[in-house]
Amino acid sequence: MVYGSSKKIVANLIDPEEIRIAILDERGKLYDFFVERMLEHQRTGEIYKARVDSVLQGMNSAFLNLGDGRNGFLYLDDVPYNIDVKPGMEMLVQIVKNARKGKGARVSPRISLAGRDLVLIPNGKETGVSKRIEDEETRNKLRALAKEIRPEGFGIIIRTVAESCDRESLLEDINELVAEWDEIQRNAEVNPAPCLVHRDLGLLEKILRDELNEDIDEIVVDTQEDKENIEAFVKKNFEDKEIEVNYHRGKMPVFDVYNIENQLLELQERKVWLSSGAYLVIDQTEALTVIDVNTGKFVGSKSLNDTVLKTNMEAAVEIVRQLHLRALGGIVVVDFIDMDTEENNSSLVAQLQELFKTDRCKARVYGVTGLGLVEITRKRARNDIRSLMTRGCPFCSGLGVVTKEESVSMHIKRFIRKIVTASKCEALLVEAHPTVAEYIADTFLTLWEEEFERTIFIRGCPDFSWGKYRLEIQGGLAQVEQRITILQKREGWAVVHRAVSA
Repeated sequence: MVYGSSKKIVANLIDPEEIRIAILDERGKLYDFFVERMLEHQRTGEIYKARVDSVLQGMNSAFLNLGDGRNGFLYLDDVPYNIDVKPGMEMLVQIVKNARKGKGARVSPRISLAGRDLVLIPNGKETGVSKRIEDEETRNKLRALAKEIRPEGFGIIIRTVAESCDRESLLEDINELVAEWDEIQRNAEVNPAPCLVHRDLGLLEKILRDELNEDIDEIVVDTQEDKENIEAFVKKNFEDKEIEVNYHRGKMPVFDVYNIENQLLELQERKVWLSSGAYLVIDQTEALTVIDVNTGKFVGSKSLNDTVLKTNMEAAVEIVRQLHLRALGGIVVVDFIDMDTEENNSSLVAQLQELFKTDRCKARVYGVTGLGLVEITRKRARNDIRSLMTRGCPFCSGLGVVTKEESVSMHIKRFIRKIVTASKCEALLVEAHPTVAEYIADTFLTLWEEEFERTIFIRGCPDFSWGKYRLEIQGGLAQVEQRITILQKREGWAVVHRAVSA
C-alpha cells in the first residue's frame, strides 16, 4: 500500500507502562500503529524452553507449559517427523502468534532469528529471498550470495531491506545472529524447563529494524535518551541518507501534536467516512470481519453506474488501509454496492489485488460471489486494534446492546410487586441506573403508585451498571423520607425521583 513516498515515525515512549509508535504518511494520516504494554506476556519472537503438558491427537496439537502466562499451542505438523511429542518432554519453541481472546500463544519448534538484513534459521537448509523484491535479476544475485555465505547448519532468508546490501553487511548480520543463537543454546542448557531463554527486541528496536527504510525521513520521540539511541542506529545503518531525529519538548503530548490520538479513536469506530461522502461499516465477529459499502452523501455527477463504480473503487482503497491499520486478519467479506457489468466487477477485483501487493500480510481476493460479495483472506500477523484497545462492555457483556429502558423498568416493577405483596410498607426507595431511574419517573411512577397504593421513590446511582437495581429501604413514609435526607446530605449528587402528583 503506497500512500506517499515520505513517512514519519512518531514514538510516544515517555510512559514505560505503555509505549506507542505511529507511522504517518506524507499527508499526516496514520499509516501504521504499534503498541507494547509493560505487563504483557509471551510476545512474538520470544524463545522458551517448554514442557509438554498434554497431546491431543484428535486435534493434531499439543499444549506446552511456558512457565509464564497461558500454555502455548503447538500444531504437531510443525514438529519434525522424527520427533515423537509426548507429555513431560522438553522442547525449545518460539512464539509465532501472540495470545488473543481465549486462545494461548501459538508456538513452533522452528526457530528463526531476525536481523537487519536477513533471517537466520537454526537447523535449516534453505536459502530464500523476500517475495517483495520483485526484480528477478536482483533476486537471483541475492540468492546466489545467500548460498555462498550460509553457515553450515543454518537456513537464510534475505529480507526486503537488503535489496542493495553488499556481502560484508550480510556477513556482519550472520555473525551477530550466530552468536545470539549460541547464547540461546547456553541459556537452554543451564535453565530448567519451563522458562524463557531469549527475549526478543523491544518494540522500538523492532520498528527501527523492520520499518526504517528509504521512505522514512523523520523520527520524532518524546525522551532524550531514546533520541540518542535512535541517532546511533540511524548513523550505523543509513550513512548515506539524512533522517532527522527530533526530540519533542513541548507541553502538549506528542501524539496530540500530530493528531494521532483522534485517528486512533476513529480506528475503533464502526463507521468510516470516505472523502466523497460515501462510508464503510466495519463489523468484527469471532470468525470473520464484515464490511458494508454505502454511497452515503455521494451522489455522483454522470450516471448511477459511474457513481457506484467510483464509490466502490474509493472504498477498495480505504478497505485495504483499514485492514492494515486495524490489523484485521482471517476471513473478510465485503458487501460492495452491486454493479451491473462484469467488466466493472473485474476492475474492482483487480484494484483490490493490486492494493494488496505491498501488504506484508499475505492476502487473497476471491472475486465476486453470486450474491455480489467479495471474499478476502488475510494473514493474521498481530492482535487487532479492537482487542488491544477495548474490552467487552460490562453493561451488555460484549453483545453490543443493552436491555431497553422499558424492559428494565418492567423488571423493576415486578420486583416492587414482590415487595408490596410480601409486606405492609407505606413507602419504599428503589435504586437504579440514573437513566433508567429518570425514565421510570417520567413514564411510569405515577401509575405505579396508583396501582400499588404505595409511595415509591426512585434514586439514580451513577455507579450502578445499566440493568442493576436494588431496594434501599422500605417502611413508613417518614422513615423512608428521613433515609433520603441522610443520603442527600452524605452524597450531594444523589437524585431521588417521586411521582409528580405527590
